[in-house]
Amino acid sequence: MTMPDRFVAGAIDLGEVKARAEARAQASRQPAGSVAPTLTITQENFEHDVVRRSLQVPVIVLVGTSRSEQSEQLRADFTTLATQANLAWIFAYLDADATPELAQMLGVTGLPTVIALADGRPLADFQGGQPLEALQQWTTAVVSAVEGKLVGLSDAAAEGSDDEGAQGAPAQSTSEDPRFEPATEALNNGDFDAAIAVYDSILAQEPANAEAKAARDNARFLARISAAMADGEADPIARADAAPGDVDLALTAADAEIAAGKVEQAFDRLLAVIMKDKERVRTRMVELFALFDAGDPRVADARARMANALF
Repeated sequence: MTMPDRFVAGAIDLGEVKARAEARAQASRQPAGSVAPTLTITQENFEHDVVRRSLQVPVIVLVGTSRSEQSEQLRADFTTLATQANLAWIFAYLDADATPELAQMLGVTGLPTVIALADGRPLADFQGGQPLEALQQWTTAVVSAVEGKLVGLSDAAAEGSDDEGAQGAPAQSTSEDPRFEPATEALNNGDFDAAIAVYDSILAQEPANAEAKAARDNARFLARISAAMADGEADPIARADAAPGDVDLALTAADAEIAAGKVEQAFDRLLAVIMKDKERVRTRMVELFALFDAGDPRVADARARMANALF
């Protein structure tokens, strides 16, 4: 069981600005007592109870099947540990037989697979069974890895809506500038188009506003991922692999790969089709670059390769 560097270093931030604002807003409205330590994932609750919840505390997702003894034992052990964790993390079980599309979206290749989500992104994962003691050590490590970076449930309920969020990063202008508040509310309601419109209006007044641009890029990414999930179509990565020259499929698959932490694969895929539609693919790659730290070596490498391809 490991915490791969590609995850710890921030394989994908599903909206750093969104994460800070939305986690604070949700935490202030929802007392810890209304949250259960365990849940079963469905298509309907995945966005709210898994992705959004991970903006507050880590969510340990077990993708399993009742056909596997290892899976059933992991489910029992994680349930026991979660009920003892005082909402330091949430356990979520995903039945791969009942919701195979969600298992595919998470990039699962074998059962059982355990994925820790925090701040809307994969943090760590492993496949196969593990003894209870090892699971306890692993969940402790997961919680320690995000200490001070998430608002939590119990703390958020106690502090109320006027407290500052404990995100670990310096306060950003989006949490202070009232112009961002309508966008935050729109994100909370899953209305990504409305949030994008707010960011566009800010950028129309201040084209150099880096926070608004980053927030807009994040919201655009989230809108595409949400739309792809709502469509319920076949695995976008498999579809793109079956038609390697299709730019539309490549763009959709790259989003799915970014969301699954497969950053290098996503950029490789887009670079493979960039000559088919230079401006469209270049624009998308620039938007995806903005989701990462400026110094991320994967971005630097992809940016250089894109420049070589275009010029």
